[in-house]
Amino acid sequence: MNKLRDSELIITKDERIYHLNLKKNEIADNIILVGDPGRVKQISNKFQSIEHKIAHREFITHTGHYNKKRISVISSGIGTDNIDIVLNEIDALVNINFKTRVIHDNKKSLNIIRLGTSGSLNENIDINSYVVSEHVIGFDGLAHFYKENNICNKELEEIFISHTNWDNIHARPYAVRASENLLNKFNDFEKGITLTATGFYGPQSRELRLKSSIKNLHKIIQELNYDNLEITNFEMETSALYFLGRSLGHNVLTICAILGNRLKQKYSQDPMKTIDNLIIAVLNKL
Repeated sequence: MNKLRDSELIITKDERIYHLNLKKNEIADNIILVGDPGRVKQISNKFQSIEHKIAHREFITHTGHYNKKRISVISSGIGTDNIDIVLNEIDALVNINFKTRVIHDNKKSLNIIRLGTSGSLNENIDINSYVVSEHVIGFDGLAHFYKENNICNKELEEIFISHTNWDNIHARPYAVRASENLLNKFNDFEKGITLTATGFYGPQSRELRLKSSIKNLHKIIQELNYDNLEITNFEMETSALYFLGRSLGHNVLTICAILGNRLKQKYSQDPMKTIDNLIIAVLNKL
């Protein structure tokens, strides 16, 4: 029996996991992740009932019922570093005994859907549409801090590195596919390959006062095709979600509302309506 140390699994005196500030009974088996803490209320306002509302730092959780299904909405804040916290602590809530500090023999698998916003990198993806990330390529390097577990798609990694002539001063990109059963729930949505960046400006080739070291990436990737899919969008969380979620045995999927198109230089005139329509669509399919 391997007991997890206090410094590794941090639990408060009232048995709450440290960052999320959640008890075991306060999350559902179906979880919607959002970056924006304000979006938690936007989703839970559509619930028929709410059991729990917990807030700590940027992590806000509302758990309730929609169409008789128990659902939790959790805000992660921005970035793969926050996803590292959220995914590990969600998993601990369902797969580790907090009293004995021992990992369960029988692991629970959760459905975790990230509902986000994104900018399109493809002329064929219109603003105010929705894109499911069938594959993700992460620039963040988070996967390299965990032992290799055959979750990553080495073929797609090599294709991307070769096609972009990727500079080795940056972290090696890693690629992961979404969970099949959740992909099947959203067959009627546009699917593509998502890029996860470590920031909003330089890592996504945006330039204000500082120049990006990743030049013209949105143009270079236009000819890249894998498994009849093109690169569709940039965002900042999905690679960590897919790597950690699938490594831990959970079902994971990202669906993004496309609010801008980098190639056409257009932005949505009514982003809140687009996001709200996506929320309803996801809730009805869960």
